[in-house]
Amino acid sequence: MNRRQFTAALAALPAWSAHGVAASGTGTLVMAQASEPQSLTNALSTEGNIYAISSKLFDGLLSFGADGKPQPRLATHWEQSADGLRLTLKLRPGVRWHDGKPFGAADVAWSVDEVWKKYNARGRTTFATVERVDVPDPLTAVLRLSKPAPYLLSALSSIESQVLPRHLYEGSNPLLNPRNAAPIGNGPFRFVSRQRGSQIVLERNPDYWDAGRPQISRLVFRTVPDAASVAAALETGEVQLGAVALADVARLKANPALQVTEIDEPYTCSVNALEFNLDRPVFRDPRVRQAFAHAIDRGFILKNIYHGHGAVADSPIPPALREFYSRDVPLYAFDPARADALLDAAGLPRNAQGTRLTLKLDPTPAAESVQVAQYIRSALARVGVKLEVRNQDFAEFVNRIYTRRDFDTAVIGGNSGPDPAIGTQRWYWSRNYQPGVAFSNGTHYASAEMDRALEGAQTELDPARRRQLYLQFQRLAQTDLPRIPLIAATRVVVSNRRLRNFINSAEGLYGNFADATIQPA
Repeated sequence: MNRRQFTAALAALPAWSAHGVAASGTGTLVMAQASEPQSLTNALSTEGNIYAISSKLFDGLLSFGADGKPQPRLATHWEQSADGLRLTLKLRPGVRWHDGKPFGAADVAWSVDEVWKKYNARGRTTFATVERVDVPDPLTAVLRLSKPAPYLLSALSSIESQVLPRHLYEGSNPLLNPRNAAPIGNGPFRFVSRQRGSQIVLERNPDYWDAGRPQISRLVFRTVPDAASVAAALETGEVQLGAVALADVARLKANPALQVTEIDEPYTCSVNALEFNLDRPVFRDPRVRQAFAHAIDRGFILKNIYHGHGAVADSPIPPALREFYSRDVPLYAFDPARADALLDAAGLPRNAQGTRLTLKLDPTPAAESVQVAQYIRSALARVGVKLEVRNQDFAEFVNRIYTRRDFDTAVIGGNSGPDPAIGTQRWYWSRNYQPGVAFSNGTHYASAEMDRALEGAQTELDPARRRQLYLQFQRLAQTDLPRIPLIAATRVVVSNRRLRNFINSAEGLYGNFADATIQPA
């Protein structure tokens, strides 16, 4: 769904009720999750499976509409100075944390300085230019910047910049605080309980600042690792919302009790890519990386693994980021003969068994990523590259790629938006090579020319000049090719047809569900 279709889709979502719940909209919504996050506070973690839960517990300073423009949430008014060096936020009065303590500007200032800039993989970059946060009164926070940051407003959702309660964290190591596992938030739902490996339960916050919301009494996030089991649970009504194997989408779409929603918006857009460990000598020759790109049929991946849900990625910036995306970049058509020639030119002849290289390939632990890795293994074998696909759980994958750096190649996806400076830059900026920080510059790519383009775009206030810098970035990225973009994937979710208004912002499933209702059959 594009932006023009987004608003219409929100209005068209049909209504429902589960388990005989009354038409008032109260009731329990059960959502399937493939895996369980370690933490429930995404201010301190960028695990992909954390956001759907954490965003219900914590409201963002801002939300974002279908047009991508900011909307009030915990901040009711905002103003940027003409020179881009000051952002003033006026906060909503009467907001309280779930323990009854008042929320205010002191929480914002502490979160910027002590959490986002220190411990968040994306926030360390996003808020790097924030020198200090002034608190002239309890409901005003003034961010003072050393350089302009034109993307900063886009970063103030709960997804990107979750404010934590200072009174529960100050004086402790935030990473070790027990509240990460049982959060005290300020959102429409409160944490109730957690059964490891089974489910996480939230309940309606009766003191939520937005009177009358939320309209659902309980949210249950059930861990269902097997995608086929998610599809079966949706069909029986055991769960009412979840992501399924893309191979099952067409069948479930034909079920009159279910609805399929496809989301492709700046806050949820992603690019899945094949990454190289550039510390491996063999990958320092760009011809080897180019050969890998020519050996992979991305159209095959889109059709047979993603079942058409997305687009072939020809740039590190996906088409959903419309004001920045460009296809005017070096393109690598599927051409195994060209791949063979490049590997020959790089001095990698085949041995008697026809093998040039033997390497490891580590996919992110997700069904489509594993299937992509298996396909790449087959495709590279045709040009003499033998790949061993290694499967592991999420924690081991992150440790292997970003801490031990014990890998050759990896299949990795990640949110690219809502602005390239927030979601895309992290993969390519040399200063974002940070061992131990997940989903950062794991390739160890370093280019002074690339850094100048990215750092220029970080601070450029003129939209036209900023776009030109990102066009330069895309051309450089596709020339140097530290990672091969494969698929710009859309997010597909299946819901019971009686679930209404669970998507109420551009954050999609990562919205706060305050408007979701369960209607009678």
